[in-house]
Amino acid sequence: MVVSSGPLNPKTASYEFNGISGVLGITFGLPLLCVVLNQMIRPDFYIVGLFTNLDIAELWNHIKPLKWYLTNKELWTYYLTWFGVLALFDVLLPGNTIDGVELRDGTKLPYKINGIALTSTLLATLTVRWQLTKGEMPELQYLYENQTDLCIITVIFAFVMAFFLYAASFIPLAHKNGKETRERILSVSGNTGNPVYDWFIGRELNPRLGPLDLKLFCELRPGLLLWFLINVACLHHHYLATGEVNNAILFVTLAQGFYVFDGVLNEEGCLTMMDITTDGFGYMLAFGDLALVPFTYSLQARYLSVSPITLSRPYLAFLSSTMALGYYIFHSANKQKSDFRQGKLPHLKSIDTKRGTKLLCDGWWGISQHMNYFGDWLISLSWCLATGFQTPLTYYYSLYFAALLVHRQQRDEHLCKIKYGDDWHRYESEVPYKIVPYVY
Repeated sequence: MVVSSGPLNPKTASYEFNGISGVLGITFGLPLLCVVLNQMIRPDFYIVGLFTNLDIAELWNHIKPLKWYLTNKELWTYYLTWFGVLALFDVLLPGNTIDGVELRDGTKLPYKINGIALTSTLLATLTVRWQLTKGEMPELQYLYENQTDLCIITVIFAFVMAFFLYAASFIPLAHKNGKETRERILSVSGNTGNPVYDWFIGRELNPRLGPLDLKLFCELRPGLLLWFLINVACLHHHYLATGEVNNAILFVTLAQGFYVFDGVLNEEGCLTMMDITTDGFGYMLAFGDLALVPFTYSLQARYLSVSPITLSRPYLAFLSSTMALGYYIFHSANKQKSDFRQGKLPHLKSIDTKRGTKLLCDGWWGISQHMNYFGDWLISLSWCLATGFQTPLTYYYSLYFAALLVHRQQRDEHLCKIKYGDDWHRYESEVPYKIVPYVY
């Protein structure tokens, strides 16, 4: 066990997102964007001429006062039941327990990996409900018809959760005997002492509610699976309205469903990601995981349920090939890096660092510094292309995802320059491209 020689919780010396002004802009700007995007995709809103016929006042016709959302028992019951049942499943369903990465105090947190049990339970529940309701599925109809209202409820929930997480980060953890306490491990980026910034970034690194790891749970359960459920609701709505299954919306539902369940079933891979190992859990991740992912990543299915298009077989084959290529690059690059860290690929070229570790610069990781990001972006592009070219609105995901990946690469590069010093400059000379080979 190696314990860091520095302070357990070093003070954060620099601000990201252009400091407090940027943080406040994101805090209120992104929820507004979520609502606007959901309002744009309505059967009674003219989407095709998005930028020439945009009526801002029309976007707010279906938005109620804030008090209505705060006191709406039906919406809160719907969402809290979804969140609470998934939390119970996460704790109670069987699975293997593995350790996460070593923390600054030399300990490792245990994580229950039960994605297979959860996926099986969810799909079985949907199948049973389909049989019992003879295909009506009122829960899916409610989700489809109240998507914008549920989006606002989820945003409010993320705000509340972030305040709870921030307050709880100041309470010392009790040892098993209940008589002694120890300091919580804080995020290296969320310990500035500024309450607004730390609330946004996340002060505590791995907040837990009993056996439930809140950050990993929110990363992989309520938001990610709600994205899949919204897509299914859109497909279901189109089927009820037309009696047909449109191949474009079916492709998007199946392709994104595969992506979602691939993440859930390979959840142990998240334990080494920046979100889990470095970032605190505050408003940034709570809002992103719970609201931004399900209510903006589902725009393609939402759009196709309103304005369906039929894909030709050659074009459908092109979309499937693009996604398959992206998935192959994404999956094989991540596996190659994981195998290298476990010492399984000693023949691959690497750079020895003064820290005693190695920087891989061969295979996929000799082509670009984040080849997995490039594969992930190709996957996103295939989904957007399935909506045709009638509106730029459905390309939001691919454009946003590109900006997100570039920002994540820049954050990672900043941390690596601090961590590796001159060794990182040697690595950059070996692998000059950041994400897209021969481009960036």
